[in-house]
Amino acid sequence: MAQLGNNILVYLNGTAIAGTKSNEIQTDCDMIEVTNPNSAQWRQFLAGRKQWTVNTAFLVLSASDTQKLLNIGTTYTLQFRDRSGSSILQGQAILKTCKISAVRGNLATGSFAFQGTGSLTNQ
Repeated sequence: MAQLGNNILVYLNGTAIAGTKSNEIQTDCDMIEVTNPNSAQWRQFLAGRKQWTVNTAFLVLSASDTQKLLNIGTTYTLQFRDRSGSSILQGQAILKTCKISAVRGNLATGSFAFQGTGSLTNQ
């Protein structure tokens, strides 16, 4: 099934407070270099610890939306769902960055950067 941009719901204290329309989800892991006498000229690696991040955009609809700038450091539950509403992945994430871009004569937009804390798990 194809994933669409509106498949992330943001929860605070068990209550859905937002859904996204566009987002980027990234997972990565550390790389631990190891030595091997059989390949002295080539580097070898083991997979290390994992992490995940989510970046998403939003429209700034009113002056009160600028209060979102103060929410950094808050821990949220992020759920990734399919179009039927079934939860696929879930994890806790800290709002690391909130950015608002306002240009005279254009719609004001914002973006959130969430840093996963702990595992991203199947539901």
